[in-house]
Amino acid sequence: MPPPSTDLKRTALYDRHVARGARMVDFAGWAMPLQYSGIADEHLAVRQRVGIFDVSHMGEIEIAGADALALVQHVASNDASRLDVGQIQYSAITTPTGTVVDDVLVYRWADEHYLLVVNAANTRKVSQWITARAAEFGGDTAVVNASSRYALVAVQGPAAREVLGELCTLDLSTLKYYRFATGEVAGARAVISRTGYTGEDGFEIFVPPAQAVQVWDALLSAGERFDLKPCGLGARDTLRLEAGMRLYGNEMDETVTVLEAGLGPLVGWSKASFIGHDALRREREAGSSRRIVAFEMVDRAIARPGHPVLDGDEPCGRVTSGTQTPYLQKAIGFALVPAAMAETGRELTIDVRGRRATARVVPEPFYRRSRSGGASGSAGGN
Repeated sequence: MPPPSTDLKRTALYDRHVARGARMVDFAGWAMPLQYSGIADEHLAVRQRVGIFDVSHMGEIEIAGADALALVQHVASNDASRLDVGQIQYSAITTPTGTVVDDVLVYRWADEHYLLVVNAANTRKVSQWITARAAEFGGDTAVVNASSRYALVAVQGPAAREVLGELCTLDLSTLKYYRFATGEVAGARAVISRTGYTGEDGFEIFVPPAQAVQVWDALLSAGERFDLKPCGLGARDTLRLEAGMRLYGNEMDETVTVLEAGLGPLVGWSKASFIGHDALRREREAGSSRRIVAFEMVDRAIARPGHPVLDGDEPCGRVTSGTQTPYLQKAIGFALVPAAMAETGRELTIDVRGRRATARVVPEPFYRRSRSGGASGSAGGN
């Protein structure tokens, strides 16, 4: 495969990735590492020990001012009024029809200051969307695409706390899930959040881009005794799928509603209003006509995104994500199907490159980290 175009944006860690022999690809206009030692090897490192990811391609949008909360409440589906300073919430930016502009993490940075972490491919779109809504909404707010201010590094896996703890001024044992705090990591001023996209315990670290290399190198050194591995986007995708996490552009987009995507907990139903509120209420009352479901393959096959789900001979749905997972060693995936096909145990027929293959709808997630440090898979199985 030819190297990615030199026109692509580069994170502050680009040279480190190339020096380690990472396979670089074009992802949302960024030159990003797909893999280093191999997707399966990196996936297992995160499940069993610890891995490190450069996720600096993600976007950061700041909303500040006396009416910042009111604007966040207007554009985002979840109820941000419930957030304390230092707390994070998973939410969605929704259209008037309840479909998804992007799924986001909302950080309450201060009393009148919020940070939204958005998907790399959607950074400009979301920034423009919120800016336009702010102009319509009025009030005292400033909306800033602050992505250039941050490099973002994720440390994920059972040993993540031990690795980061060696370099961090915070007592990480006191930092709860979906909380963040300010401290230093390897001498760099940082915001550390207990979040991730892998299904494991872990942390995401915001630092100035100029200090990203020193933090990355220090984490690699501190992680040597745990056999820490740098990981690419390939392992990040297989890890999130095992953990039952949705991916924008696959399980949701501006044609799929929050409820169809199975993301009902992202809706603050007690809020007086937000963009898409009325449409989602009507959908909840009437029932969704389509649903994202989790499936495991019964037949020996791997369903990939775009493969049709069949009702008789006719396509009625599609696979949105699918792979053979390195840890569970099963062929699993998500599919968008008619609601009548969404019950657990239902068999689905999938057209896998012209061959009919049987899958079974199973509970989510496929993998759940045990609090005792072990792991569990889904209740389904072949």
